Amino acid sequence: MKIILTHEVSGLGTAGDVVDVKDGYARNYLVPRGFAIRWTKGGEQDVAQIRRARKIREIATIEQANEVKGQLEGLKVRLATRSGEAGRLFGSVTQADIAAAIKAAGGPDVDKRRVEVGSPIKTLGAHQVSVRLHADVVAKLGIEVVAA
Repeated sequence: MKIILTHEVSGLGTAGDVVDVKDGYARNYLVPRGFAIRWTKGGEQDVAQIRRARKIREIATIEQANEVKGQLEGLKVRLATRSGEAGRLFGSVTQADIAAAIKAAGGPDVDKRRVEVGSPIKTLGAHQVSVRLHADVVAKLGIEVVAA
């Protein structure tokens, strides 16, 4: 099935790309979550609008991405959450929580969709996350989850 991506999907493409995927993947995952729309001739006009919006939001050059990477990697991010006994969290830390903690720590404004968490963060302590700033630039960021 041919679809138009409306958001960046890791391993598939960025917003505005027209890609072919299996019917079930598009019908059951991408379209219901708003990551893509079905391709139509009229949808081709939407592609230009999506690409213009993406250009405004994205970091344009690798130099800018490396500058933001330096800011992120030099940052001490502490995230206070509620936890139970033995350091287990009630729920888990989300990408939106991490993006808000980066902003609160004095870092640059990061889109939550660019934050990549390897495995769900469900315990107190130090954890590593990645922030994909550009297609070629990924910042490794250490966050410390503490009890609130």
